[in-house]
Amino acid sequence: MLRIINQVAEATTELQRISRRTHDQQIAGKEEAVQEIIQTVRKKGDQALLDYTAKFDQLTLTVDQLRVSGSELDAAYQQVSKELIDAIALARQQIEAFHRQRTPKSWVEFGNQTVLGKRYTPVDRAGLYVPGGRAAYPSTVLMNAVPAKVAGVERRVMVTPPGADGKITPAVLVAAQEAGIEEIYRIGGAHAIAALAYGTERIPEVDVITGPGNLYVTLAKKMVYGTVGIDSLAGPSEVLVIADQNANPVYVAADLLAQAEHDPMAAAILLTTEEKLAQQVQEEVQKQLADHPRRTLTEKSIANYGVVIIVNSLKEAAELSNIFAPEHLELEVEDPWEMLHLIRHAGAIFMGHSTPEAVGDYLAGPNHTLPTSGAARYASALGVETFMKHSSLIEYSQTALDHVSQAIQTLAEAEGLHSHSESVRLRRENNQE
Repeated sequence: MLRIINQVAEATTELQRISRRTHDQQIAGKEEAVQEIIQTVRKKGDQALLDYTAKFDQLTLTVDQLRVSGSELDAAYQQVSKELIDAIALARQQIEAFHRQRTPKSWVEFGNQTVLGKRYTPVDRAGLYVPGGRAAYPSTVLMNAVPAKVAGVERRVMVTPPGADGKITPAVLVAAQEAGIEEIYRIGGAHAIAALAYGTERIPEVDVITGPGNLYVTLAKKMVYGTVGIDSLAGPSEVLVIADQNANPVYVAADLLAQAEHDPMAAAILLTTEEKLAQQVQEEVQKQLADHPRRTLTEKSIANYGVVIIVNSLKEAAELSNIFAPEHLELEVEDPWEMLHLIRHAGAIFMGHSTPEAVGDYLAGPNHTLPTSGAARYASALGVETFMKHSSLIEYSQTALDHVSQAIQTLAEAEGLHSHSESVRLRRENNQE
């Protein structure tokens, strides 16, 4: 059952506890295990992938079965409904249209005998991790693959854990193809991250790895960072709803449960000015849980990380929200745009009563791979920029160099870098001859 809190000090403590919930797990032992997996993959390559797949997934594969075949890709379209194919296609179009608007553009600025600028280029290879386990996630395929395609990444490689039958969910394969991905490997876990980071006989090493996963995947991404770039260290998902007297308790309860059903570690938080609404939402959550197909999992999430906090004002709600810095923030208030200026930290903000988080999860366009566990204080959603880097462009004419040469030499000498100073002095003196 959702707990109700009406004291600010207690609410702050509770939000901090929930934000740190991933640290409650025994990470130390898992870090050692992940490090061993990474080193084994580096040494043994494909054979390590087969061994770990047998160990963790109880599935025996051959090297030739690691990559999903063309016939499997073709067959996937025959195994899903036309309605699902159309929905995937619509989502892909929406996501692509949004990310094309956000693509960084190279630029140059011409000054007085100087040229300055930035040149944006995509990475050569991207590795996209799509989790399996409790559910299939074609939406995650689209949210990772489409920005990589828009960025212009030439080689896009997807890894995803197979099911007990060794197959990949057809909807995931359809989504991959709709997003232009055909190089897919049936591996998951920390060993898949290691394969992408360092390469094996069959799997290419990549430049950037994106996509959420379990704790082992997250730890592996953390350990290979520096060898490759990563999008983020994703933790369990979370939603924070701010609701006033105009909110519908049925909708609010459904939105909280929509987050809780992801994972037993997911967090569902309501901040409201209305004590009556708090009670109604608590009752409605129990009602909607009664015949929930993922009831056991969802109840664990609600029991451990579900809370209703009664606040004195929407301003106080915003202050508590900023402390938590939620992955998803829903403003179910009369005028969300009027309240927006109070919000400083959130991965994605859903405005108004008709905008449930599910809109953003699937096809609004903005990415649903978002910072968690308070990282929205400094991080942003996955996007085209994740798959690109920029190079500074600098050109000085001899006249421009002469004009600033003394300042450069002074700074270089202050730092004790003789040749830095000389590289400027020699050019200036040669120009004066």
